[in-house]
Amino acid sequence: MADRDRDRPVQPQVQTQNRFDPIRYDQVVRGGTGTGAGKNYQSSGPSTTQVLALLTLLPIGGTLLALAGLTLTGTVIGLTVATPLFVIFSPVLVPAAIAITMAVAGFLASGAFGVTGLSSLSYVFNRLRRATNTEQVDMDWAKRGMQDMVGYVGQKTKEVGQKTKEVGQNIESNYKTSDQSVGVRA
Repeated sequence: MADRDRDRPVQPQVQTQNRFDPIRYDQVVRGGTGTGAGKNYQSSGPSTTQVLALLTLLPIGGTLLALAGLTLTGTVIGLTVATPLFVIFSPVLVPAAIAITMAVAGFLASGAFGVTGLSSLSYVFNRLRRATNTEQVDMDWAKRGMQDMVGYVGQKTKEVGQKTKEVGQNIESNYKTSDQSVGVRA
């Protein structure tokens, strides 16, 4: 038997590390190759942190699992009771559900498009402002523009109020004159 082992040449086993293989903590800190040199003696069992995490999460997970079971049971019972009502009222409920779903989808899509548009405009505005370095000038210009717009809207509101008052007075005077011509006293 010893003769058989001597006939074969001894080939050394070389471990090469692929450049895409992750470097282990043992290799960097302890200078080992990860095959036993620089052995980590604490890795033989769970750490205190792992034990505490297990003891904490086990009751929480059990409680949540029990609540999930109760919710599922309640849902199945409610669906069993409500199914005949769904069948009876389905000609009304199905179109209503479709309409509500479409309305909600429309509102959500509108909001998403609005937020996307505003954020993209804000991004472009900020990029242009940084590129031209006119941040303070832009702020002063925006403040003046807002003040002008507020003054304009206030003036237009006063004008519309006065016009509405004049129209109301004209209608009232026309009503009185039509009542007098018919013979009705106000």
